[in-house]
Amino acid sequence: MKRFTYRAKEQSTGKVIKGTIQAENERTAGKLLLDRGYIPDSVREEGTGLFDKAQTRIAANDRITFTRQFSTLIGAGLPVAQSLRTVAEQTESKGMKAVIEQINADVEAGRTLGEAFGKHPEVFNNVYLSLIRAGEVSGTLDDSLRRIAEQEEKSEKIMKKIRGAMMYPIIALLVIIAVFVYMMVEVVPEVENLYISMNETLPALTKALVGIKDFIMNFWYLVLIMVAAIGVGLRQFFKTEPGIRAAANIKLNIPMFKDLFWLMYNGRFARIAQILLSTGVSMLDSVKIAGEATDNVVVQDVIEEAATMVQGGKALSVSLKDKDYILPLVPNMAAIGEESGKMDEMLGKAAQVYEDELDEKVNAITTMIEPIMLLMLGGVAALLVAGVLLPIYSLVGKIS
Repeated sequence: MKRFTYRAKEQSTGKVIKGTIQAENERTAGKLLLDRGYIPDSVREEGTGLFDKAQTRIAANDRITFTRQFSTLIGAGLPVAQSLRTVAEQTESKGMKAVIEQINADVEAGRTLGEAFGKHPEVFNNVYLSLIRAGEVSGTLDDSLRRIAEQEEKSEKIMKKIRGAMMYPIIALLVIIAVFVYMMVEVVPEVENLYISMNETLPALTKALVGIKDFIMNFWYLVLIMVAAIGVGLRQFFKTEPGIRAAANIKLNIPMFKDLFWLMYNGRFARIAQILLSTGVSMLDSVKIAGEATDNVVVQDVIEEAATMVQGGKALSVSLKDKDYILPLVPNMAAIGEESGKMDEMLGKAAQVYEDELDEKVNAITTMIEPIMLLMLGGVAALLVAGVLLPIYSLVGKIS
């Protein structure tokens, strides 16, 4: 069911009222309002405008908080519908509140929890849905929800560290660009005017900088259009199948950062597979879903190939061995799990190793980036000194 905002008049009093209503579509919403004695003036689905979308966007923390609260209430013995209503009342996120209310409406209409959650794939991924269904069937829903919350908290923590590691070089690069543009627009023209006033010929490097300055000042709108076009073009390209695959390959092969992404994808695969197996999901489904959860189509293809081998009767350790982008510890721990009958536990240990290594790698990359950015800034400074200050010193020498 969808959620609509409406503006209507009471048939009896003519009083204008505003509110929200749940219905399958806009027409049904209007009919429900008429049945309640209201004359609809406007009925609009929530989230269709830019402002509405911003308000209803669901952050990872909103989903984690909901999962934690829902797990606690289910574990305390409350019925599913009552638990959902209680969490909805306590939820501050407008978007998450609407989703919970829709799930509750579906549950009260007789749908299973898995079906109700499955109607919101933009909020709950395959891993989440699989654990919900497994917990519902096995009677361990509270445990499944707790595992989901723990995993999402770990994933969000890792992503924050990676974003933090990437943010420093981006900010440093923007500062370098800003300094360069400022020198081009404010300082280089003064040097040019000084040389012209003294009828001297500009040095080659300074002349090149003047050319860049003239282009920026005379054709700044073309520069902005070009930058915007490149930005929009790349954004649209990376939404296409070739673009998604290209981005996946870049992450797996980009210098300095590729080790970080390899650790993240292998750790994510091992952790999700461990959670799924421990809740009773079959080996084949666990491998497929964990592959999708890596969120990298190239790695997913590799794991999908391994899943096909598992379906054909091969052991998971054999299926993953010597595969591209699969680190050796995963198949090695899978082999131990197959021998001991503790596959989920062994994959969990592999995941823990990779998560710890990932923390160390993020810290190491952050440390390495600082001197690299300083070298880049020093290079720009050297260029500006050679193109601006040295010519000034040269003129002073001629005058003296």
